[in-house]
Amino acid sequence: MNISNVATAPSREMDFARRVFDLGENSLRELNQALHNLGPGSNETSWEVLNPKGSHSVAVGVDQPVAIDVRGSVGYYCGGMNAGGAITVHGSVGPGVGENMMSGSIVVKGDASQYAGATGRGGLLVIEGNASSRCGISMKGITIVVRGNIGHMSAFMAQSGNLVVLGDAGDALGDSIYEARLFVRGKVKSLGADCIKKEMRPEHIALLQDLLDRAGIKDAKPEEFTRYGSARTLYNFNIDNADAY
Repeated sequence: MNISNVATAPSREMDFARRVFDLGENSLRELNQALHNLGPGSNETSWEVLNPKGSHSVAVGVDQPVAIDVRGSVGYYCGGMNAGGAITVHGSVGPGVGENMMSGSIVVKGDASQYAGATGRGGLLVIEGNASSRCGISMKGITIVVRGNIGHMSAFMAQSGNLVVLGDAGDALGDSIYEARLFVRGKVKSLGADCIKKEMRPEHIALLQDLLDRAGIKDAKPEEFTRYGSARTLYNFNIDNADAY
């Protein structure tokens, strides 16, 4: 196995090495196994993945607070089940990026294919380009921020969490939505069943400002967005969820 440790300038807090993994020379299984072998307190906190060439399931199941830079585009399920990692893809991603993510962050510098962030339970997914259909399907607590547009059926059956879109949304946004919050700055082609426009109250302005700050977005104001959510006519609403709105 050819994995190299490249020394970097020491930080003021601690010294660390950037571990460089070339998928042109080593297998994807070796990469994911090396990431899974990391334990609490490991000093291998910075990783760089070269030559992904559209590989599927890159950096899945990361469960330690490590930074991973993927230099190129990847296939499906990149960063799936992420639990604490900070993953940056310097390219575009295939279907299911960040599926079932628990915590941590994933930043996509390009576009994302369908069902980005599907079933995500926590963490932050930022897509700097566009996201295709079913973005945020069945999301369960994740925050997804998309700088561009999203495709049809996004936030379908979205249970909780936040979907922030700086561009436009396609057909049937929020179809059969539960208690997730949707914020769209651009146009919405159509709303899905039980999804309605809602008032932007001061607490939503404050929440959205925090989400934009976390995503590193400085060129948008919360007041420019429209909020959408559930009309609560398709399921039995539980008053315990009321503070979500």
